[in-house]
Formats: sequence, C-alpha cells, structure tokens
Amino acid sequence: MEIGIIAEMPTYSGGLGVLAGDTIRAAADLRVPMVAVTLLHRNGYCHQRIDADGNQTEEVFDWDIEKFLTKQPGTITLHVESTEVEVAVWQYEVEGVGGFRIPVLFLDTDLPGNAPEHRNLTHNLYGGDQRYRLCQEKVLGIGGVRVLRELGYNAIERFHMNEGHASLLVCELLDERRRANKHDVLGDEEIEAVRRLCVFTTHTPVPAGHDKFSRELVNSVLHGRTTELLDQLDCMDDSLNMTYLALNLSHYVNGVAKRHGQVSREMFAPYPIDSITNGVHAARWVAPPMQKVLDAHLASWREDNYTLRTATSIPRHEIWAAHQESKNTLIDHIKTVSGVEFDPEVFTIGFARRAAAYKRADMFYDDLERLLRIHNVVGKIQVVYAGKAHPSDEVGKDIIRRIVHAQKSLAHSIKGVYLADYDIELCHLMAAGVDLWLNTPEPPKEASGTSGMKAALNGIPSLSVLDGWWLEGWIEGQTGWAIGRTNGDAPTPANRHEDAAMLYDKLEYLILPLFYERRTDFIQVMRNCIALNGSFFNTQRMMSQYVLKAYFG
Repeated sequence: MEIGIIAEMPTYSGGLGVLAGDTIRAAADLRVPMVAVTLLHRNGYCHQRIDADGNQTEEVFDWDIEKFLTKQPGTITLHVESTEVEVAVWQYEVEGVGGFRIPVLFLDTDLPGNAPEHRNLTHNLYGGDQRYRLCQEKVLGIGGVRVLRELGYNAIERFHMNEGHASLLVCELLDERRRANKHDVLGDEEIEAVRRLCVFTTHTPVPAGHDKFSRELVNSVLHGRTTELLDQLDCMDDSLNMTYLALNLSHYVNGVAKRHGQVSREMFAPYPIDSITNGVHAARWVAPPMQKVLDAHLASWREDNYTLRTATSIPRHEIWAAHQESKNTLIDHIKTVSGVEFDPEVFTIGFARRAAAYKRADMFYDDLERLLRIHNVVGKIQVVYAGKAHPSDEVGKDIIRRIVHAQKSLAHSIKGVYLADYDIELCHLMAAGVDLWLNTPEPPKEASGTSGMKAALNGIPSLSVLDGWWLEGWIEGQTGWAIGRTNGDAPTPANRHEDAAMLYDKLEYLILPLFYERRTDFIQVMRNCIALNGSFFNTQRMMSQYVLKAYFG
C-alpha cells in the first residue's frame, strides 16, 4: 500500500513504506529480477504542523508527479461497486549499486472517464472509511495483477504480499487459472498452484493493523466473481479478514523479527509462520561524514555489507569526528526550523516514531523531577522528538501535546524540541546526529522496528524496550542498553512505571557517566553498533534470506 523511495514523493506514511523502499534498493543491488506495485497517492500521507501548544494539524501534500514518474501507455479496467473503473500506470525506476534497475509501478484512478467518487480512490494513503479502503485494496490487488499482465509480466514466479493490503491478488490469480482451465468451480489443483505462487509477510502484532471488512461491504464493493471465489475458498463468514486470505493462499509466510514470528504463530495458529528479521539499506542510511570514514577503511562495504563487521578497527577519533559533523548538521537544522539552540557538547537523545499509543513516546517525561536531578547532577541532556499521529488518531495527537507541554515546562534547564513533518530526510538527520536512540514501545507490540537499525549504522547506540529487532541486536553495554527484562526469548509483560524507572536508571548510572567521563569507551560502543548491528540488520542480508527462503524456496 505504501512505498517510500524519496522524501519528495510522499507515497509512504512511515516505517512500513520506507522498509519497502529499502527492500527494493537491496533487490536492485543484488540484481534480483523484481517489479513492485503500489498506489499513486496524489495527496500523499499528510503534511504535519505542530503549534506552540503541541496541537497537530494536517495539510495535503502538493507534489509534482510528472517530475518523478513516467506515465506508461495503456490502461486496465476493473469493476468497483458495479462500476467500471479505469486504472493508469506510472513508473519509477530504482537503480542498484551496479546499475541494475527495478521498476516501481504506481496505480492511478484519477482519470477523466471515471466517476468522481472513483477518481480519488488512489489519492489518500490510509484515508477515508472502510469502503474507501476496500476499494483501494481491490485496485491494488486485482488491478495490480491486471496491470502486470498488461505490461507483459507474464512469467512471474512469486507474488510477495507485503501486509494484507494486496491479498485480493490471489483472487485474480485464481480466476486466471479458472479461465485457463475453463472451470466454473475451483479445484484443489488450481488452489495449490496459486498457493505455490504466493508469499506473505505480516508486519504487525496489533489487531487493528489487520484489515477486516463486513460481508455486506465485500458484496457491495467486490461482488460477482470475486465474492464467489472467496466463498469457494471458505475465506469469508460474516466478514473478510485480509490477513487470513493471504495466510490461506501463501506457501511461505513470515514475520519480521524472531520474536514477531513467535507472536504471529500464537495469533494465527496453526499456520506455519517463519521469521526474516528486517533490515535497512546501508548505503542509503549512513550519513555522508560516516560514509567517508567507511570508504577510507572498508572500501567494499556498499557491495558487501558484511564488511562492516570489521568497523571495530577504525580509529576512534575518526568515528567521533564524523559523528560530531552529523550532530552539528542536525543542530543547525533544529535551529533553522524551531529557533531552539542545541549545544553540540551536550548529550542528545533522539526519539522518532509514529505517535501511536502503544509506542509510549511520552514515557520519557513520566518523572520530570528525576529527569531534572539527572540533568543537574549527572550530566546535561537535550532531547529531540519527531513523528506524526494519524489524522484521525486523537490519542496519538494527545501524546504529542503532552510531550510538547513537558518540554515547555523544562525549557529553563533541559532543552527539548518536537520537530514537525517527520520524513525520510529528517530521519537521515536524526538517526545520524543524536547520541542515543530511544525506543519505548509496549511489548510485544513492536513487530520489528527499523529506525534503531539506521542509527546503529551511524554508530548510534539504542536505549530500547526489549522487543522486535532489539531482542536480537541488544548486547548490554556493547551495542546499547535495554529497558525491561526477558523471560527466555520473550520480553516480560509491559509495566510502564517499572520501564520508566529503568530508563532513568540506565541514563543516570550507565549511559551519561560513560558519555561524559569515559568517552573512549562510549566511542567503542559506537564502533560496536556499526560492526555488530550494522553488518547484520541490513536489507542486503534480509533480501538474501527472502530469495533463499521465499522466492526460490
């Protein structure tokens, strides 16, 4: 549903879309023959504005589609709500490190011949009501397959559904088989043939992240042959769950971290669900100053990310100088957009996530009195936040307000800022420019997370709740520090009061003394982040696993 390629193309909302973009870049680097399909979100996700009281408002993006995308010849049609809807295609090409290109196709219903209510179907990412979402998913899934065929992609060996949004593609594949065999009723052989074509990645352990539509709405929007297929597949009772549709028609299913695989197997028993831990595209996320250092010492790190394993041999002073350059760039940006002047010598904490309730972004400010004592006695701190709340998420918006109010109440001592309009470019600045990456989700609701991986590539350690990827990347005091405890491979149940207390304990007794009193040891942690986590939590490793396990397995 979303692919984040560049900041100027607002066709993504956050981590899921940026991960999709990183995945495509890694496939291009590895010369994996792939084509990607998504929707053309003319209105983007949203421009975020935050006023002095922390109130978020949203504005529509205005971006020049023709500047970035190339219109493809021809269109396809499909019936949506008993009306014929025409779909056009735009293309962007992602080029890999060796020049190999992967096309990304953007589906567009904003055509003069379509009814007004259908022209805007592809405009808004995660906007509108249930009807709007199901119409979008028909365009993406069924329309996506038809577009691929129209453009000559007739020998595709695997269809990879990234979340359940594209699950309706299985219906089009089944209908292709039925028509080819001239059958009115699906046979087991046809179902199994489609199952062998499909793989599915689930990204969220949060029930709200799995789309579910009533039978009445499904009959209204899809109707006809598609609803007949869903009934024959026994995939629909009083509602259609898009995740179960993908689970039933995929021969390989995975979660996006080891822990998430366990949680998904519990959520969707008895389906066999593997795990492939997420990664980020190394060359995309290492900041220019650190790139120069890596180029000087690890010449082939872009082509072979595992080369980063030897980053512990890079002189500490070069790591620190590159980091300070990135930190100064972030500080300059903060001053330009907010007027707040950060000090480059002060320990800087970064937090950038969607403002959703389970991410508990405001937990850092639970005990203002203790924060002040740590700042005044142990070592100075300053904090930079960013992240959008969904336009309809009032709880998320209230979290932003609480953070801004807390920052204002501490402004005389602890500098803090909440930067608006978090996007790819701001992520670049923050993930390289802070001294510590903070992450406080309520376990086990963090499927993976990737922003901490981007920070690690730049030598930035994490202070994070033990969930998602951090359960695999965490070595206490070596790659960062943990909030919470584990019970075997599983994090213990969330307790906000205990988690906040541990956050403050780690800052007071371990992290700040290391930063201010034993700087060379802190820089060693930075080198470990690049060597141990940067060399593994990348999309080059991740894509290789998809090729072996899912695509050609």
